[in-house]
Amino acid sequence: MLKTGDFTDEEWESIFNELTKNPKLYGLPVRTDGSALIGSFNIRKLGNPDNRNANTWKFLVTVIKCFDILAIQEALDDISGLHRLLADLNGEYKMMCSDKTGTYPGDLGVGERLVFFYRTETVELGEVVSDITYDRSKVTDILMNHLDEIVEEKEKYDQKMADYNAGRRKTKPSFSVPTFLSFIRSPFCASFAIKGKDDASHKPYQFMAINAHLIFGTSSDRWREFEALVNWIRDRVVQQDKMYYPNYVLLGDLNLDYDNPGRDFAKMESLMKGIDVGTPDEIHVNFPFLDVHPNESEHFTSNVKLSQRYDQIGLFFRDTDGECVGFPTHAENKYMGKDDNGPDYGVFNFTELFAKAVEGMSFKDMSKVQGTAFVRRFEHEVSDHMPIWLRLSLTPTPTSTSVGAE
Repeated sequence: MLKTGDFTDEEWESIFNELTKNPKLYGLPVRTDGSALIGSFNIRKLGNPDNRNANTWKFLVTVIKCFDILAIQEALDDISGLHRLLADLNGEYKMMCSDKTGTYPGDLGVGERLVFFYRTETVELGEVVSDITYDRSKVTDILMNHLDEIVEEKEKYDQKMADYNAGRRKTKPSFSVPTFLSFIRSPFCASFAIKGKDDASHKPYQFMAINAHLIFGTSSDRWREFEALVNWIRDRVVQQDKMYYPNYVLLGDLNLDYDNPGRDFAKMESLMKGIDVGTPDEIHVNFPFLDVHPNESEHFTSNVKLSQRYDQIGLFFRDTDGECVGFPTHAENKYMGKDDNGPDYGVFNFTELFAKAVEGMSFKDMSKVQGTAFVRRFEHEVSDHMPIWLRLSLTPTPTSTSVGAE
């Protein structure tokens, strides 16, 4: 019979022992001097340190130490938990975070900070830090182009509200604008250069990292925000001569799900295949997690119930020399995982780790009832999302060769 409640100290000891024996089995990336690791982790309601126990903080630190750069979503306005992590990381990392986004100051609702942790030994923070927005003129254009749809939706809302006030409707209606106007949480952008331990012998990665936590609403709401964000990044990459760094890396909880996998994935595939149409030939866009990893039989999932692909990493870059050195192109995803130094990508499946260490069985062998009960033990204490990661090869400067080439 499965236990209930948070993990005991003895169970945490079993978890750490199991992870130490074989981290790769559960997808925890192992650091190598010849590669750089970037990742994304939605740590549920990361705030007051008293809201998690010491073992959980130890576990989170174990995860962070794998990365050169880690984007964290859902950090609360109270940054004491972030300071707890920095203290436990013993000066090896620094932090860059946004102000609270998602709610207007003083309004009800839970806003959050978007955070980057970066390893100071291998990473340099650049001079540019910003949020990502659509300016007022662009929003005005969108409003004018969709005014009829907005008015029609408002009329429907007014009727529903009249029914609610008259007692003919039980639930109070909400109004949803039928087009993208702005992000529910402004994506946070910072410039980084990953130089590796020996920056004299490795070509550094210079890029703008975007940390995003998109809307968790209807499928239409999610799609609009995702499309708006990737279009903004694509159009910015086209302006390479004006950019601080020529490449963008999107990291975050994009809340991508597939209620109807056949329809929704085809829509996503169509967008990704056509996103660089009309741009210079050397521009590439690659979302590795939209492909099945060559060593796997199905797509990676990133929620702890192993049912959704909310979290993603997207690469937007220019290949000016034709060698595709550094960031992997979409065509090179089929070579992922062939070399310990990358390129590669994956998910740290701590749901499976916890199941094996605590219950002695695979999570996939649990019944639906058992699985739901087991997830309740850690989806708040640890998180309801799992970390995703991308390993980049630190290419030796004198003998640069194409990543993944046979």
